[in-house]
Amino acid sequence: MKPLQIDWRVVLVRPRNPLNIGAAARALANFGLADMAVVAPFEPTWNEARTSAVGGEKVIAAARSLPTLLEATEDARLVLGTTTGMRRNLGREILTLPELPSWLRRRKARGKAAFIFGSEKTGLSNDDMTLCHALVRIPTAPDCPSMNLGQAVAVCAYELARTGIVSVPPAELIAHRSEPANQQMIEHTFANIVRVLEASEYFHPNSRPAMLRKLRRTLLDMNLTCNDVRVLGGVLSQVGWKLGVNSKAES
Repeated sequence: MKPLQIDWRVVLVRPRNPLNIGAAARALANFGLADMAVVAPFEPTWNEARTSAVGGEKVIAAARSLPTLLEATEDARLVLGTTTGMRRNLGREILTLPELPSWLRRRKARGKAAFIFGSEKTGLSNDDMTLCHALVRIPTAPDCPSMNLGQAVAVCAYELARTGIVSVPPAELIAHRSEPANQQMIEHTFANIVRVLEASEYFHPNSRPAMLRKLRRTLLDMNLTCNDVRVLGGVLSQVGWKLGVNSKAES
C-alpha cells in the first residue's frame, strides 16, 4: 500500500516530568520521527530530559518549547489529540489507534500533522481538544486506561511507523493542487468570522461560548484548503466592510 505523505510533529502539552520528555524523544528517534514541541512544561529542565533520551539527543536538541498549543500547531494541516475516552470530548470523533491509518487514508491526509499528548496528571483540557480534528485512544484495559506519557508516545510512534504514515511529501507531487489550510489560517478565519458575527449582533451572551466552540468545530470539519481560506477571507472582508468591521482576508 502506498505510504501516506504526512510529516508528523509530536506535541507534549504541559508535561510535568522531564524524564517523560526525554523518553518521548527517544521513542520518536526509535521510529524515524524527529519533530517534537513542548508546550508550557511544568519544569523546563532540559538537562534532566536528556538523561532519558538515549539515542534521541538530536530530537531533544531540535525540540522547541512554546507557551501555547496554538503556536505549536499553527502550521499543521491536521491536529490529532489523545484521550483515554473517559471524559467529555467536545463533539470530536474518537478513533482507536488501530483505526487511525484507515481514517487518514479516507481523509487523504498529507503535509504537516500534529499528534498531541496531554499532561501526565490531567491529559488534554477541553480547550486543547477544540483545536483537534479528531481524538485518538490507545485501546488499553478498562481497569487501567491511562498510560505513562513516554510509553503512550512510543506506542503511537510505533503505529505510525508500522503502517507507513510517517513520510514527507515530495514538493512536485502536490504543487498542482491547493494544500489543506494550516491551523494558523483556520484560526485567522475563525477570528474574522467572529468579528463579523459580533458586528451583526448574532451572538446571545448566554450561548456565545457554546456557539464559538461549534463554529471552530465546523471550520475544522470543513477540511478547508488554502484556496478555500482565501475565498472565504474575501467574502468576510466584503461583509465586514459593509458592517464597518476591519476583517482582513488571509494572504
